[in-house]
Amino acid sequence: MPALKESPVLSKLETAALRVDEIDRLLSQPVRTGQHEIQRLNKERAELAPQAELHQAFSALLRQAAEAEEMLEDPRSDMKELAREELKELQGRRAKLEGRARELLMVKDPRDAKNTFIEVRAGTGGEEAALFAAELVRMYTRYAEQRRWRVELMDSSLTELGGVKEAVLLIEGKGVYSRFKHESGVHRVQRVPATEGSGRIHTSTVTVAVMAEAEEVDVQIDPKDLKIDTFCSSGAGGQSVNTTYSAVRITHIPTGIVVSCQDERSQLKNRNKAMRNLRSRIMDAEKEKQDSEIAQRRKSQVGTGDRSEKIRTYNFAQNRVTDHRVGLTLHRLDQVLQGDLDEIIDALIASDQMLGPD
Repeated sequence: MPALKESPVLSKLETAALRVDEIDRLLSQPVRTGQHEIQRLNKERAELAPQAELHQAFSALLRQAAEAEEMLEDPRSDMKELAREELKELQGRRAKLEGRARELLMVKDPRDAKNTFIEVRAGTGGEEAALFAAELVRMYTRYAEQRRWRVELMDSSLTELGGVKEAVLLIEGKGVYSRFKHESGVHRVQRVPATEGSGRIHTSTVTVAVMAEAEEVDVQIDPKDLKIDTFCSSGAGGQSVNTTYSAVRITHIPTGIVVSCQDERSQLKNRNKAMRNLRSRIMDAEKEKQDSEIAQRRKSQVGTGDRSEKIRTYNFAQNRVTDHRVGLTLHRLDQVLQGDLDEIIDALIASDQMLGPD
């Protein structure tokens, strides 16, 4: 049996285990550690804990292997056959542990486990684009509900026919961002609009932007940098929903980012929701600034909403959906719009893993 001590994954797991021990030491001194630092350390510990536990399993296997090898090498031992069987079993366990270790040590997007904001906007195509935007909002909502994730409408602007000019969803649950992050871009729809008398197929677009939610520990905002306005909530066509100034618009002066929320009747609730959205937008903008290549890719994905720019096409006449990035075509558009997105999302994740990190 090859010496497990020589395994490169073992040294990496040992590094994680030592860091967990160090974090435990730091957390045992709360007087010296601020609240934000405690949150950050707890978060880091939770991420490293599986690696530390796997290191313990590896260490136990090492001890068992050393004992079995001693028995095998001892000329006086009458348990050599038993030792050989044990070493064979340990070899199989080692392969499984190393496979698990490779999964844990794979470079991951640190945002994968975060809650997610999904912003859907009607692009080219007028009312037809707005109607399809509403269908995408329902599609994402149904997919999230199937996975028992919590969905909350943060903000929306509707048309008189029930379309969506723009809508912002907050989806909360385990691994939400990892499943939704490839949805950013231009979604193209080809179908005959209900208002089209000649039966001619129209092409319209909807843009989708996906942002991981930023926590307070991730983004610190100075209240002096905020301009907060209140106004009456409005519905389709701009009519007032209520006469109280419950809707909130927040402008982050240094970046020029503007968010609004009018979903709740309470001004305080709308303000809290808007702040969650603002933090995520600031974190997203900061990440783009730090990595110009990712920024360029995101801009090229979302683009201007023109018909020529697309990541996915939804063709109603052929009951077909095609994701152009991975060349996947499914002839069950009706099911996809009901939230059956796993096959598409799994293909995008697999492609992303093969390409490696950006």
